Amino acid sequence: MRWQTLSSLGLVGALAACSLAPEMPAPDVQAPAAWKETPAQVDGDWKAAVPADDAARGEWWRVFRDPVLDDLVGRATARNASLAVAFARLEQARSRVQVASAARLPSLDLGVGASRIQPSTVILNSFGGANGIDMLKDYTQINTKLGASYEVDLFGRVRDAVRASRADYAAEQALFASLQLSLQGDVAQTYFLIRSTDADIVVVEASVKLREEAVGLLEVRRVAGEVGDFDVERQVADLEIARSELHALRRARAEYEHALAVLCGEVPASFSLSPAPLGAELPEIPAGLPSVLLERRPDVAAAERRMQAANARIGVARAAFYPVLNLTANFGVESGGVGELFKWSSRTWALGPIAGPLLSLPIFDGGRNKANLASAEAGFDAEAARYRQTMLDAFADVENGLSGLRTLAAQREAIARGIKAAEHAYEIARVRYDSGATGYLEVLDARRTLVAVRRLEAQLKGARASTTVGLIRALGGAW
Repeated sequence: MRWQTLSSLGLVGALAACSLAPEMPAPDVQAPAAWKETPAQVDGDWKAAVPADDAARGEWWRVFRDPVLDDLVGRATARNASLAVAFARLEQARSRVQVASAARLPSLDLGVGASRIQPSTVILNSFGGANGIDMLKDYTQINTKLGASYEVDLFGRVRDAVRASRADYAAEQALFASLQLSLQGDVAQTYFLIRSTDADIVVVEASVKLREEAVGLLEVRRVAGEVGDFDVERQVADLEIARSELHALRRARAEYEHALAVLCGEVPASFSLSPAPLGAELPEIPAGLPSVLLERRPDVAAAERRMQAANARIGVARAAFYPVLNLTANFGVESGGVGELFKWSSRTWALGPIAGPLLSLPIFDGGRNKANLASAEAGFDAEAARYRQTMLDAFADVENGLSGLRTLAAQREAIARGIKAAEHAYEIARVRYDSGATGYLEVLDARRTLVAVRRLEAQLKGARASTTVGLIRALGGAW
């Protein structure tokens, strides 16, 4: 009898240690041998990405060395409403882990009750018959009982449920980090849009001033009879076009400022950012970027952990086909009056609903368990596909950032040559005007060309700053 008991306990322990969740297969993601935009890789730098979103990303925005940007990112991180919503959801996921883990422990309940009972003659006869007519009278029963129940985790159902909830929580943590990274990137990109627009406004204001000078000069020459109305009106049209463009830039700047206020969790009416030029020089991101940097992307980690949760839920669905072992017991006292309730002779106990543990095995459920298993397996397939798509998007984001910086670097060189040529042409026009070889309109035209090229330079610098932020986001933070 003793060996049978030990064998039974050993079998229960072995079943409780097992899990029906399948071995999670590796997602089919074909990582390229190298970045398309930077094909030369250092040996050992390239490998399949493994989520490591808990690795330090650092305060990546500080590479721009802009104290105003540093302050804005800090305000947004502390006050942004969307980030607060994500944090609340993270706390919900943490609570669900605690709920799932509670199933691994016994539950205790305390009950107090009183009832008036009319015994049945049949019940009395089953216990040896009634001794006297008084045994058939109704009576009062008062009881206080402590109940205990515990589900033995056969086939790992509870364990897999806990594993799934923990993976869900880890995914919510990664999503929170992803939202935080996106928020910081949005703040930086919006800030650089404002600074680029500030530089654009300065250039367009200079262009408006040049056109005003040209119109004034042509008015004097028209009065003198040197030019006709056609030349004057054409220059006036150019002036009004430039003024209209200046108004459009000021409107765009106001909208960018309002968007930045919302990102910082502030009311646009009470938020303002003084005009200032874009920072002197942008950081250079090294060309030999290893793919290991993608491991820190929070969205990659979230997708991988959702796969883990979906895989664990397959184990939960499979365990529903197997027996469930519930152990229940209650201990307490009961009597016909309060005065005798806590006497030793009033004690009572029971094991199981009737006696011993209750073992339940599903026989027929109308296909519910089968449908739940199919749903869990389809859910895993969906999460695996989502993981693959997330990885593909990550590779594309990095390639876009690298190609953007490469082409913008080529544009910067072309603009630098254009500025040099425009400055030279303006100097030649000034010399010719001073010597009397040409009129002042030629000088104004040369200055207008120089202003146009300067404007392209300002726009290009803003695009480079925004693209740099985009690449940093694609890499999951500072490199």
